[in-house]
Amino acid sequence: MRIGLIRHGVTDWNLVGRIQGQTDIPLNDEGRKQALLLGNRLKDDPDTWDYVISSGLSRADETGSIIASILSLPILESDPRLSERYFGHVEGLTAEQREQTWGKEWDQLDLGQEKDEDIQARGLTFLDDIWKQYHDKNILVISHGAFLAQLYSALFRDKYNERIGNLSLTILEKVDFDWIPLLYNCNRHLYETQA
Repeated sequence: MRIGLIRHGVTDWNLVGRIQGQTDIPLNDEGRKQALLLGNRLKDDPDTWDYVISSGLSRADETGSIIASILSLPILESDPRLSERYFGHVEGLTAEQREQTWGKEWDQLDLGQEKDEDIQARGLTFLDDIWKQYHDKNILVISHGAFLAQLYSALFRDKYNERIGNLSLTILEKVDFDWIPLLYNCNRHLYETQA
């Protein structure tokens, strides 16, 4: 089984540095274009995919719908375990607003945000459940940056710590009891010249 983990396309809030969290912000036109670019890349890749699943937040759902349409894939029912981290009081605020209100180390304060271990637990449970149900399939999973960062931290013990880019693709393969990264945080499709 292979899982293709994808961060949703860019939104207006991404562009101005507002924390979205579980606030349901839609893709913008650039985010839609990014989804088309990844869909076309996947169409030309030798890997085949069986399903698309997303978090239920509109920016992930629309990204998944665009990719599924290009690849002619069925979309599974969304799974809220794939949702972005809940950021509590800081959702909707820019970096400047966060620092003005709570200081530069605002992220070290308890401002109602979801705990790392809780995000990791729901991510690992999702992977276990999807493996049990679809172990002979390859699935594209559309999710969110902070969620994916925590999932990778849980799987790979902080081996990877770079920022997860919009429309980046990570491919994991299940080998025995482990998820092995075949590709990590790749967004070359956003920069290659389209023929």
